[in-house]
Amino acid sequence: MRWIACLALIALASCVDVVETGQTPRPAPQPAAAQRPAEPVVTRAKVEQFHAVVRRVEPVAERECRARVPRANCDFRIVIDDRPGQPVNAYQTLDRNGQPILAFTLPMIGAVRNADELAFVMGHEAAHHIAGHIPRQQQSAAVGALVLGGIAAVTGAGQGTVDQAVQLGAGVGGRVFSKEFELEADALGTAIAHKAGFDPMRGVAFFSQIPDPGNRFLGTHPPNAQRVETVRRVASQL
Repeated sequence: MRWIACLALIALASCVDVVETGQTPRPAPQPAAAQRPAEPVVTRAKVEQFHAVVRRVEPVAERECRARVPRANCDFRIVIDDRPGQPVNAYQTLDRNGQPILAFTLPMIGAVRNADELAFVMGHEAAHHIAGHIPRQQQSAAVGALVLGGIAAVTGAGQGTVDQAVQLGAGVGGRVFSKEFELEADALGTAIAHKAGFDPMRGVAFFSQIPDPGNRFLGTHPPNAQRVETVRRVASQL
């Protein structure tokens, strides 16, 4: 159905970067360094820095978690994701027993320029769990699936179309509050990094290394400038 196709295009546009290319007879030569960014180097010192930051941030994050959500599982497990081919990334998830996992890829450990950046990112990921973003995102996705699936069903669409609408609704619903969640995690992550003895303003400078997502409709992350301003506002009150 046309409305489903339109929504599908909107969802895809929010998560795919489109690069326009054209026929250029003789492209201007570029410096080798500009053609391919150097891969982050993971040294022994970087790994030792990671463990040192974990020792300081983990207890602070757990205390903050217990103070804000006493009934939650606040036993953080902070690990290195050493699977090959991973990008510069850190993420929060839950294991099958509900224990919160904070994972950092090896390129991420190599990319941070100092302990403050690493501590800020670690506090940010811990904040996702403390704020309950995973269950809130799942609930939003379920509502989106129910709404679009229900609309498709009442219009007499076939089962295949209804299934597509359910999947699309879940994807769109899961993105509705993504930017809000990121800003919430930035704010609480600022407090966690500060209480652990790190400088969150120096830490948020990590955003200068990653592309600015801008303010895209249904994008998963807010503009970098908005995130920096959030950290600056919270840090000024600490």
